Amino acid sequence: MKIIYETKGRAREYCELAASMYLGCAHGCFYCFAPQVLRKTRNDFIHARERKGVIDALVKEAPLYEGKEVLMSFTTDPYQPIDEDLRLTRHALEIFVQNNIRPVILTKGGMRSVRDFDILSYCGGKYGTTLTYLDPAFSQLEEPAAAPPQERLDALMQAHEGGIETWVSLEPVIDPEETIEIIRRTYDFVDEYRIGVLNYDRRAKSIDYRKFAETAVEMLALYGKRYYIKTDLREYLRQEPAASL
Repeated sequence: MKIIYETKGRAREYCELAASMYLGCAHGCFYCFAPQVLRKTRNDFIHARERKGVIDALVKEAPLYEGKEVLMSFTTDPYQPIDEDLRLTRHALEIFVQNNIRPVILTKGGMRSVRDFDILSYCGGKYGTTLTYLDPAFSQLEEPAAAPPQERLDALMQAHEGGIETWVSLEPVIDPEETIEIIRRTYDFVDEYRIGVLNYDRRAKSIDYRKFAETAVEMLALYGKRYYIKTDLREYLRQEPAASL
């Protein structure tokens, strides 16, 4: 069983190495790519469970990645409800610290993640969250069991105030106006943004990603923020504007 793995495809635009402490994710996001990629039904995937022997395996692997950066995580969430009792994410962070591995968190767990800010602050880790909507009603429709948007914002602000480097994944972009408003509301306490399109969803065809990308890039440059436009979205910036009628 390999815990730290090299990423491929779209995931590699975020990091070269990632680690998952759990199988599945209880947040139940309807846009989630993981069930399809892992060839799981959505109902099976949302029944998250512990990876047996994960800590022992990580102890053996970690020395091989000294000095590296490892993201937690793509195909699960390090701070989903199951972690409240098992605390496998904290165990993993402690192992990372012992082996000089820089942890990078990506979560929709909101304030559940704050309990580990002491470790992130100590080791120079990065803390990030995914934001699709600010409106809690729309968020609940898309991300039914994830922390509400305001709770994720509160965790980001607390991380920033504690000197932890912060970042936001603006992927997927479902409502461009909402995503632009997220940037406007968060730039004071977010260091970096990563932006991507909506994949595996027919709604993406109705979104003007070129207009959105141009607006987002202009705004982030104005605010002096670091950002990364993922390849799928960058393709829209290369397209010629459609002729007006």
